Amino acid sequence: MGRYWSMLFLLIPILGVLTFVCAIADIWPMNGGAFAFPRNHWLPENINDHGHVIDSLFTFILYLTGVIFIGTSSALFWFMWKYDADRNTQPIRYTHGSHNLEIIWSILPAAALLFIAIYQMNAWADAKLRRPTEVVANREVLQKPFVRVTGRQFEWRLRYAGEDGEIGTRDDVHLVNDLHVPLDKEVVIQIESEDVLHSFFLPNLRVKQDVVPGMTQFTWFRANKAGVYDIVCAELCGWGHYKMRGRMTVEPEDQFKQWLAQKFEEQEKSGTTPDSGE
Repeated sequence: MGRYWSMLFLLIPILGVLTFVCAIADIWPMNGGAFAFPRNHWLPENINDHGHVIDSLFTFILYLTGVIFIGTSSALFWFMWKYDADRNTQPIRYTHGSHNLEIIWSILPAAALLFIAIYQMNAWADAKLRRPTEVVANREVLQKPFVRVTGRQFEWRLRYAGEDGEIGTRDDVHLVNDLHVPLDKEVVIQIESEDVLHSFFLPNLRVKQDVVPGMTQFTWFRANKAGVYDIVCAELCGWGHYKMRGRMTVEPEDQFKQWLAQKFEEQEKSGTTPDSGE
């Protein structure tokens, strides 16, 4: 194949590893300085109290697969360099292969995947199974969602529980693509789909939940930094998928209550809601 091409192939893992190292360490050219790439291209700022678990899991899997990538790339380079057809004067010999090597090569990836599956079980349970609870009438029950998010082509429809704390009653507040959540408070969101598969993605909260038609699902988090953040759809859901975006505003609880009361008053004056078809 030519040792020139072997060296060229070796540049791929070298540049790939250097890119990841510079991004993780936040050094040039990945630090947003002069003649460098923009910042925040790696992981967006985490504002979820539970988000560090996802970040740690992501980093661990990246390092594990990175070691495997370096090992396999090095092996490929060594074979390309050693068995260069232009320099190898020995006659070509064909072999059937090694049954033992095939078994080992099958067991090692399976073991790595099994290890990852076991390692991430606690993170999965925290994000998908251990829904927050609250005490009602001296009983611990699952925390009620304060907003229902319905995905439809191509928008997020929101229905907030009113003063009674129940979704589906007269005092609900209806909005589109405008999610507000209270700061430093555990919140539960009910998620549904009206038409096709969507994926409710809050990058800064490390929350991503596929939205399946016919299923009612829940996600939860505790936002710890006020600001305005993105809501995106992470599932290809049709021609308008690219524009299925919204915004999430994190604000102190008193401001959130004032905002919700104001939206309910505006809704009452207009006499229309996103669900009314008017």
